[in-house]
Amino acid sequence: MIYGYARVSTKAQDLAYQLDRLRQAGCERIFDEKQSGKDTKGRPQLLRLLAGLTSGDILLATVSDRIARDPLDMVLILREVENAGARLQLLDEPFIDTKFDFADVIAYFRGWVARAQRLRILENTANGRAMAKARGVKFGRKPKLTPRQIAKIINRKAKGDTHARIARSYGVSESTISRVRA
Repeated sequence: MIYGYARVSTKAQDLAYQLDRLRQAGCERIFDEKQSGKDTKGRPQLLRLLAGLTSGDILLATVSDRIARDPLDMVLILREVENAGARLQLLDEPFIDTKFDFADVIAYFRGWVARAQRLRILENTANGRAMAKARGVKFGRKPKLTPRQIAKIINRKAKGDTHARIARSYGVSESTISRVRA
C-alpha cells in the first residue's frame, strides 16, 4: 500500500500542494492534518498512519519538515517505519529514502535543520510582536464596546435598565453587559 502524509501548522494554511503531489505520486490513502510539527504526540493522523504500516508499505511525504521538525522525532519515525518493514520516501527530498543506508543520518540532519528553522520562526515572531507592542499595536480581539458606550451602559444600569434591553440596543450579548462595571 502507498500511503501519503500531508501536514500544515495552522488551520489557515492550505494542504493543496502536498495533497496534489501525493496523489500524483500514486498514494492510495492520504492522512492529513493541520497541527504543529513540533512533536509527534499532538498529531493523531501521523500516529494512526504509523501504527497501521505493514511490511512492504510505502509512506510518502513532500519534505522532511512535514514529517518532523525535530531531529530525534525524525529518527524515531524512521525507525518505526523500518520496524514495520515499510519504506519512507520524501518526494521533494529524494535523498531521504529508507532504501538507502544513510537515510537516517541525512534525515537526522534535515530534522536538525527543520528544528533550527522552527526556532528561528519562533524568535522572529517574538521579536516582531515585541516591536509592534513597543509601537503601541494592540493584540487580541477588538473590544465590542467603546469607552463612551461603556460609560453610557454604566449610567443605564444605575438607572435600573435591564441587561437584556441594554444588550439589544448595542447589539451585544447580555453577558457582555453584565461584565461592564463602574
